[in-house]
Amino acid sequence: MLLPWELLILLSLTGCLAERNTRHGPVFTQEPSDSIFPLRSEDNKVFINCKAKGNPVPHYKWKVDGRYIDMDLNYNLVEGNLLINNPHATHHGGVYQCIATNVFGTIISREAKVQFAYLQNFSRKPRNTVSVREGQAVVLLCGPPPHNGEIKYSWVFNGRPSFLLQDTRRFVSQRTGNLYIAKVEASDVGNYTCVVRNMMTNATVYSSPTPVVLRRDAVMGEYEPKIEVQFSETLHVTKGSSVKLECFALGNPVPSITWRRTDGNPLPGKMKINHSNGVLEIPYFRPEDAGVYECVAENSRGKNVAKGQLIFQSMITHNANLQWECRASGKPKPVYRWLKNGEPLVLEDRILVEGGRLAVSRINLLDSGMYQCLAENEHGAIYASAELKVVASSPDFSNSPVKKSMLIQRGGEVIMECRPHASPRASISWRRGGEFLKDSTRWTIMEDGTLRISNISESDGGRYTCVARNPFGTSSSTGTLVVKEPTKITVPPLSVDATVGESIVLPCEVCGDSSLDPTFKWFFNGKLIDFNRQDHFEMIGVGSAGDLMVRNIQLKHSGKYVCMVHTVVDSVSAAAHLIVRGPPGAPEGLIVGEITDSTAQLSWESGPDNHSPVTTYSIQARTPFSIGWQAVRTVPDSVPGQMFHATVIELNPWVDYEFRVVASNNVGVGEPSMQSKQIRTKAAVPDVAPGNVSGGGGRRGELVIQWEPIPEELQSGEEFGYVVAFRPLGTSTWKQTVLASPDASRYTFRNDSIPPLSQFEVKVGVYNNEGEGPSSHVVVVYSAEEEPSEPPSRVWTRTLSASEIEVYWEPITQTASSWKIIGYEVLCWEEGMQESDAEMVRVTDPAALLSGLKGSTVYLISVRAQNSAGAGPSSPAVNVTTKKPPPSQPPGNIEWNLTNSKIFLSWEHVKAMGNESEVTGYKVSVVSVIEESLKTSEQMLAYLNSSRVAFQRDIRDCNILCFTETWLTRDTLSESVQPPGFFTHRADRNKHLSGKKKGGGVCLMINESWCDHNNIQELKSFCSPDLEFLTIKCDRIIYQENSL
Repeated sequence: MLLPWELLILLSLTGCLAERNTRHGPVFTQEPSDSIFPLRSEDNKVFINCKAKGNPVPHYKWKVDGRYIDMDLNYNLVEGNLLINNPHATHHGGVYQCIATNVFGTIISREAKVQFAYLQNFSRKPRNTVSVREGQAVVLLCGPPPHNGEIKYSWVFNGRPSFLLQDTRRFVSQRTGNLYIAKVEASDVGNYTCVVRNMMTNATVYSSPTPVVLRRDAVMGEYEPKIEVQFSETLHVTKGSSVKLECFALGNPVPSITWRRTDGNPLPGKMKINHSNGVLEIPYFRPEDAGVYECVAENSRGKNVAKGQLIFQSMITHNANLQWECRASGKPKPVYRWLKNGEPLVLEDRILVEGGRLAVSRINLLDSGMYQCLAENEHGAIYASAELKVVASSPDFSNSPVKKSMLIQRGGEVIMECRPHASPRASISWRRGGEFLKDSTRWTIMEDGTLRISNISESDGGRYTCVARNPFGTSSSTGTLVVKEPTKITVPPLSVDATVGESIVLPCEVCGDSSLDPTFKWFFNGKLIDFNRQDHFEMIGVGSAGDLMVRNIQLKHSGKYVCMVHTVVDSVSAAAHLIVRGPPGAPEGLIVGEITDSTAQLSWESGPDNHSPVTTYSIQARTPFSIGWQAVRTVPDSVPGQMFHATVIELNPWVDYEFRVVASNNVGVGEPSMQSKQIRTKAAVPDVAPGNVSGGGGRRGELVIQWEPIPEELQSGEEFGYVVAFRPLGTSTWKQTVLASPDASRYTFRNDSIPPLSQFEVKVGVYNNEGEGPSSHVVVVYSAEEEPSEPPSRVWTRTLSASEIEVYWEPITQTASSWKIIGYEVLCWEEGMQESDAEMVRVTDPAALLSGLKGSTVYLISVRAQNSAGAGPSSPAVNVTTKKPPPSQPPGNIEWNLTNSKIFLSWEHVKAMGNESEVTGYKVSVVSVIEESLKTSEQMLAYLNSSRVAFQRDIRDCNILCFTETWLTRDTLSESVQPPGFFTHRADRNKHLSGKKKGGGVCLMINESWCDHNNIQELKSFCSPDLEFLTIKCDRIIYQENSL
């Protein structure tokens, strides 16, 4: 016998196994629900959920507004769910239903209303200024942008964060969005902005501001109310709906608004009137709410009335039954009468009146009309009105014919709708060809007239006709059923492992009816892959293959991939999982434990291993003194992947550290963890001595000691400083001084008794508040030397030009041991000025060149020696006068020509001005120009006394000569800046030699033996002064260079 708990477990297991193995019809586990979707969402897709369980697994279809959906580029099935791509508010909004079917039958989900809300922006065009008088009324237009869905209007005044409050003077219509101000006051001047909010998407847009200004010419007088906002004269309202009536008036004084019913009945308690009295709301409309309503606007100048009738609307089909309830309260209790079209209602067998209840059975067309319930007692009577419309028509397929052609796969199920418009409802029958169909195991005519055919075979193809009948007639509609072979995935995608950076291909190949064109779509983790926006994905293959290539795989690509294949008759799918191996994720929960002056204990938790186990951890540290993150030594030296703690060693004392941990596996190095909180190691005695201790120099009587300061990260604690010790060489007693500045790098000891260039032993140590650290090695440092006591002798000068002077002197003999000459200072100043204003030039040799001087000017020159202690006395000043400047004008009228292999160059003589030196000669240089670049490797200079020169040169490969002129004077040599011209040439056969003539009147002649007749003609033509370019066509030109 089983114990109770054993029996319970057995029953549970039996139930689970039974549920898993028992074949049964579909049962919804998830149904669609009413939804509002914003247009232009991030992925521009809408998902409507539907899921059912069953054995065998159900397949799905969807309806929208009663019509079956054909799967296309906009509609896709994803495991029962309906995916809408690129939704459009007009095309895709409606009432959706999900249909799940297996061999046992079909179920239909509840209806789900799908809406698409949007709100576009206002135009940015500035709005016109509104000019009004004080006391006048004004209406500001909102002009909302295109939108869909319920919207709410508000106004903002002068950009304030809160909305404009409505009151008896100001009203915002929720039908138009306009702002109405009954009477303008001075405080109303400013900018008004219309604000529109979509209540479905919460999107809000703002108009451009409308400026309102006051006219100063007059003030508006009083006038009676004018109702500017009013409701319709007749409004049909259905049962249970809510109706809002708007009413607002303009006037001076500000009108008051009241509401009333014309039949004298009080307004029901459920009615709502807003705080400005401008809106009357009637929720949950019932027949007794019908009647005529009045809005009364009144001020001291008069009143105005707007009225409208609310009619309870009811539409009944022919032969249906109707029941209306009319209730009224009063004392004594009222009695009821019913009127039809203003006359007492004639009672008959079909029409029954009991108190305030009216019942009409088997309604016909004659029952149409206006009905009124009259409730009265001795105090009066009240009415409630309603309209009855009876619809009667023969069946009509004009708006909803049977689908002309339907494609369905063999073995599938088809649902053929028959929805004629008919009143009363038509009876439906179906026939195939000329034979009427009856219900069978595969053929079912549903209650609504829909024909369902399951387990379809090829023989089911053909023409099907729906026949609809009612008392007013018969009509039919025909469609054709075409049976196709079902689509099958023959090569499905397979689950695969991959490493970050690799590329893979997921196959998806189908077979099926050759007349159907399959469309492939891929989904990643339930979302459609957009190949235009995702660089990692590419669909390859044509025809019956739609393989997916995933390039440069990243960790984010792990997940489920579904290949969805659509044809016009069916959809099939296959799924696979991609597992991506990558470097580990960042370790987590990093904590710094015990800290010493050189160690820190760390612990952490592992992060995701990304399908490849962690092999090692490494630790990095950062200080205010480091450049980025640096690896640090740990114990153990290599931290294995199964260990989550380590000790960092060899840290510097009294330094702020941050740490992070990095995991590695066989794929690579992962991302670092979050950095730890900043910690500071404990202080310790400094253990680093100053380096590069040296010294020397300074003034007489000084001992200068220098060293490299210890960096802050090596000072090991607070109150860091230096201990400087020194003693004369050969003595035993150290003299010490303490420098409390951690940045100190120099110490000067002053004592006039110290002989120049004396030797001292020196060392520098360190300390902090933890104690004294090591000292540097002992080095020998010399004390300062004394300045030179003698000036240089035998100073003399030589004038080179108008701007340059050379100075010479005898060097000082260095026989004394107290100073060492390292250079000289040359002072130069104009006669009449002070030596303190002199220009100074420092040199190491006993000679100097002074340049940049003025021509024909007297200068004073003196020289003094210099060593590390400073400069010595100056030599006596000597006088020197610079030469006159060279001619300022270049040679003019330059001419050149080529005759018998010789180039002749001539120019006019240059005449010097009165303050310039005379011309003694000229300098001519010849420079080759090859490929339009100056080449000075073949340069020839000629210094001439005449103004004419001739050259004979070898022109190889038509190289071009460029002549520049310079001239020689008695004082200096100066170069011209105006060459007569240059020409370029390439030596290839039949290529042009071309160049621009830059000198006026220059003519180039070449011996006729060098080129043929045609070339000579071209050369001679260049001699014309008005030509700007030269062209020479020649194969080769040869000539020899000889000096003249």
